[in-house]
Amino acid sequence: MKYAGIVAIGALMMAAYSPAQARTREFVRYDNVAIDVIVDGQGIQTVVLLPSLARDSEDYDAVADGLAKAGYRVLRPQPRGIGKSTGPMTGISLHDFARDIAETVKALGGGKAVIVGHAYGNWVARMTAVDHPQIVRGVVIAAAAAKQYDPKLTAAINVAGDPTKPEADRIKALQFAFFAPGSDPKGWLEGWHPGVRDNQRAAAAAVKQSDWWSGGTAPLLDLQAASDPFKPADKRQDMKDEFGARVTIALVQNASHALIPEQPEAVVEALVAWIKTLP
Repeated sequence: MKYAGIVAIGALMMAAYSPAQARTREFVRYDNVAIDVIVDGQGIQTVVLLPSLARDSEDYDAVADGLAKAGYRVLRPQPRGIGKSTGPMTGISLHDFARDIAETVKALGGGKAVIVGHAYGNWVARMTAVDHPQIVRGVVIAAAAAKQYDPKLTAAINVAGDPTKPEADRIKALQFAFFAPGSDPKGWLEGWHPGVRDNQRAAAAAVKQSDWWSGGTAPLLDLQAASDPFKPADKRQDMKDEFGARVTIALVQNASHALIPEQPEAVVEALVAWIKTLP
């Protein structure tokens, strides 16, 4: 079945990535917050990469390398409680996480950036575009869930990200919620930060979905995974139907909700192609 406005992106035969320059770490500080930022590339245009629930920005290593190689400056602010990022973890909302991103762009990104949010990170990306439109060139929602999805998927996230659970149960949960058939989920047995999961969920619950859903008024790329149970085929047009011409849809084959580790080359290809269309 074909979908209007969807660009199909398959696996790409690309050369192995190597960082465009030595990867560095910087800190952005304001009030009682310190954000640990991974920095790649020396380009004039900035791309910010935000990870999914309870995971860190190192999931994006291959994508960051590819974007740096394509000529972009890539910023990966670690969420509070991950890496060396610190700041209040209770009594906060997505508005606070959005400010972390805005301060990062102001300090290290030349004042304006494309914000890419993977899974939970797309909520932060959209909140940033609502609260701080002046620093956002465009928003990419990668493997973004539909407005409503099966509660069994939330339960699977809890199991997948819990290192105290049996490995077999975690792999089953990863295969169900995150990885397409043929993808190896074992790499995602690591990299979870369960101590921040509930805080991140509470921060999202502290605002209404409608407060961030639009992603402001910036151009928006809905970067979808073809096998993602969080956004099945009958939901692929929802964002474009709701927000019209400001939304572009790109579909990555052979990927599910994890997306980034499954098809990093295809993700880079989609991001670069779309960013080149921005004013």
